Amino acid sequence: MVLPHFYLSIKYCKFVLIKTHNCMKTNKHKIAVLGSGSWATAIMKMLTENLDEVAWYVRSAYTMEHLKLHRHNPKYLQQVLFDLNKIKISTDINEVVAYADTIIIAIPSAFVKAELDQINIPLKNKIIFSAVKGIVPETLLILGEHLKKYHGVPEKKLGVIAGPCHAEEVAMERLSYLTIAAKRKSIAKQMSADLSSWYIKTSYSKDVFGIEWAAVLKNVFAIASGIAHGLGYGDNYQAVLISNAIREMKKFIKKNVDKRKRNIDNSAYLGDLLVTSYSIFSRNRTFGSMIGKGYTVRSAMAEMRMVAEGYYAVKSAYKINLDKGDKKANTPIIDTVYNILYKGANPKTEFIKLSDKLN
Repeated sequence: MVLPHFYLSIKYCKFVLIKTHNCMKTNKHKIAVLGSGSWATAIMKMLTENLDEVAWYVRSAYTMEHLKLHRHNPKYLQQVLFDLNKIKISTDINEVVAYADTIIIAIPSAFVKAELDQINIPLKNKIIFSAVKGIVPETLLILGEHLKKYHGVPEKKLGVIAGPCHAEEVAMERLSYLTIAAKRKSIAKQMSADLSSWYIKTSYSKDVFGIEWAAVLKNVFAIASGIAHGLGYGDNYQAVLISNAIREMKKFIKKNVDKRKRNIDNSAYLGDLLVTSYSIFSRNRTFGSMIGKGYTVRSAMAEMRMVAEGYYAVKSAYKINLDKGDKKANTPIIDTVYNILYKGANPKTEFIKLSDKLN
């Protein structure tokens, strides 16, 4: 059957609109990304598809020059090509921060304090979203709490960009979901508009610190999942391990963040835990698997190109919980990972002990 010309035109227009509607957006605010790793690169991809201009802080002069010459990050998500007319790139963090009224921080937690300490511009007047999935090791705080305590950023100006979402699948434009958390819905709504596209869907939450802690803890549990895999445990064991992990996450957040009612089955908690624990793209699972196979922490970290945030997070989570004394949460999985990574305990022995505590 030959379709009428007007029908084909309508179908074609719908397709064009779906693919390009975000490209027609213009900036009503100035936004910047700090960091040049895989997640920062994925965020830049989402933003530059939507907005006319985005500032980007990269620490390495080599990375900046490579981007300018070849349009892609030389180390991460190399298949993502950027429109250089839309990027204000700089190795000067203060230049980038001064430009923006909204800042997304996507620097690995182990290095974020050192980078923030270079900033001589007050951050309290900026809207700041954390895309850091770890603890600031020097202060034992999630980034939002660190910004609030040490940089005077009010809670109403803080937000979190959470998963479940892997940078690699964003690069491949596979359908992905983000959770945007902020106390003020208007802030979250704007960030949602900046990131959304035909392959990125977003949802809103008010649980800023709870979701940020969930993003931290899921990396610890993903390391546990990886260790189990490396030791040869099967899918049946993994199912029990992860079902215990989500309950442990809930207990930890309730004891160490606040006692608000939260649906731990939501994507920002359970969904992010699942994808990080099972995905082939998960660096924390990969790191754990190497440990389970007999690698030392040092050798595993040397072989991996990317930072496994859970390595730093487990130390902070363990200490924070321990400091609660008799009021601490029961966290056998966190304790097990800590013993293996920081006390040099034998993974096989520790998982035999852990197995008797799971149900």
